[in-house]
Amino acid sequence: MARRQEPTARQERLGAELRKLREAAGLKAREAAALVGTDSAQMSQMESGFAGVSGERVRRLASHYSCTDVELVNALVAMATSRTRGWWEEYRGLLPNAFLDLSELEHHSAHRWDVDFLHVPGLLQTEGYARALFSSRVPELTQHELELRVQHRMQRRTIIEDTPPVPYVAVVHEAALRIRVGGRDTSRAQLARLLELSDADLVTLRVVPFDLETFSDIGSAMVYAGGAVPRLDTVVRDGPHGTVFIDSEAQLGVFRTLFRRVEAVALDPQRTRDFVHRLAKEV
Repeated sequence: MARRQEPTARQERLGAELRKLREAAGLKAREAAALVGTDSAQMSQMESGFAGVSGERVRRLASHYSCTDVELVNALVAMATSRTRGWWEEYRGLLPNAFLDLSELEHHSAHRWDVDFLHVPGLLQTEGYARALFSSRVPELTQHELELRVQHRMQRRTIIEDTPPVPYVAVVHEAALRIRVGGRDTSRAQLARLLELSDADLVTLRVVPFDLETFSDIGSAMVYAGGAVPRLDTVVRDGPHGTVFIDSEAQLGVFRTLFRRVEAVALDPQRTRDFVHRLAKEV
């Protein structure tokens, strides 16, 4: 296969998982390459996502690596053989690759969890709210760049609006609901949208109120996308230098624990609906 110029995050993840299996088996790249009739350079490209790998080769490698996790191997084969060119491809070259990688990750996710403290999560945002957020960016976006970002964010909502939707849980702090992004009318429309979505199939909204006695479990927003098996889960966080995709087993365990802690102190879905309804009357 031809060498890719710029692999996607999903392609890089497949390669990284194959490398982890090889290392767990105690094999060097050249040794593994010899087992499947290739060379160490090609093996390196497969493990970095720059070269594709067939489903058959994934199974052969897994066998040589003595991997007995059938569900994991099947999931890796699916990653290798899926040739999805989703709606996000229309933005390639127009938006940063991280936007597209996030959309592809969401498209393939088995479930999705969000935690946010300052803003309503992207999948729940109205167009007006999203536009107000992107308009506050520094340096300022051109009108064309702004519209592309807003359109992309609106299209991302397909994962909770399509049939069947991806099971989705959003835990949002009261602060995010009280901050008036875009002004009173935009905030009122956003709260109405949250009430509407809280009734949707497989969408669970929960609010962390200000009046908790103590709360310090997590310090910033988190997106958690479930993979076909837990080992293939991914956490996405926005850092000072861009979007970071986290997939190490140890860190995934930490973020699962953090999410469960935040979820445990949040209002239940019905109390959340009542809370948002009261807040909407105050705006």
